[in-house]
Amino acid sequence: MVTRAFIKATVMVVSTLLLTANLPPESWARRTYFTPEQKALLEKAQTVLVTVLALTERGRADATPLLEVVKRRMEEAGYTVVTDRSVPHDVEFRVKCEERKRWTGTTREGGDADLPDAPARLWKGPACLFNYRLQGKDLGWYKEVRTDFERVREAAQAANVRDTGAYALQQLKLKLEEYDFPVIVTAEWGQEDRLIEILNKPETSKRRKLKILQLLTNIQAHEAIPYIKEIMQDPALAEEAVEALAAGGSEAIPYLTEIFQNGQSPEIRAAAAKALGNIGASTGDPRITPPLLTYLTENLKTIKTSKDIDFPVLTQVVWGLGKLRNEKSIEPIKELERKIWLIYDNSKAMKELREATNWTHKQIDLDWQVQ
Repeated sequence: MVTRAFIKATVMVVSTLLLTANLPPESWARRTYFTPEQKALLEKAQTVLVTVLALTERGRADATPLLEVVKRRMEEAGYTVVTDRSVPHDVEFRVKCEERKRWTGTTREGGDADLPDAPARLWKGPACLFNYRLQGKDLGWYKEVRTDFERVREAAQAANVRDTGAYALQQLKLKLEEYDFPVIVTAEWGQEDRLIEILNKPETSKRRKLKILQLLTNIQAHEAIPYIKEIMQDPALAEEAVEALAAGGSEAIPYLTEIFQNGQSPEIRAAAAKALGNIGASTGDPRITPPLLTYLTENLKTIKTSKDIDFPVLTQVVWGLGKLRNEKSIEPIKELERKIWLIYDNSKAMKELREATNWTHKQIDLDWQVQ
């Protein structure tokens, strides 16, 4: 049984994020702007009023199929869902799905406004906009899911469908099934216990577990490891799972070092090297340097041509060394720089390695920069 004490002890997130790298979880940054009363109300929210609006170029459409999806998915997250506004509720969760999105708000920049699921001002195709209201007040949280196509008419014709509005809404319904808005809004409301409960359910998919690990903040690395190891068994998610360990901070260094040294694929080892570098940049922990430096010095002995270079791994190792200055790295980096410029290779992989080496050389050899 998951207790509140356990949750508070495990809350610290794994949000390097997977793929998007060094951005902090936007939900938690936003929550600092809530009043204590608002935070308390959202953390205790159980009964949710769900409203869904469906719009096509011909006007309002039947939103029932969309409403059923949103209602079911929120209930699966443990919420009590009502659709009648007259029924008492703690918070209102709103969804507006349009065949052709019309942007009516102001454009924001920075923070969560730059994330992939933030409302896209220039998008004119089908989209569903998510929002919630607490005590009738809009707290400024907006998310958006879009179809894979922007031009509805062309997509509908390719699918041999004449009613573009119906086709757009049907495709948006599929997106509502895929996009994990229940756990995203749960994180926004600060309900860590609910997220941990979902995380512990046997039926929770690996992708959802990874998403929850990204959204939770302050989770101790040793608590995240079992989930990460499970997720790593899925080749499609393994790299993301390894990078997610970076938010465990210094505590994750031994695990990442083991993965880096014994990983089964270059991609996994590269992800581990990247995660170690991110930890070094954020914590200054010197333990990230030895395994990366050892890899570099050992490989320098055999590098003569491009065929001797494991580009994904070596490039991330070089980036990692540049994120934490260590004088022992200076000479190996200089030697690597000399070697790779003597090799005739204009491939993208070599260009990326040269860029990383040049940047790292400047970062660690401060005396070289003094004129």
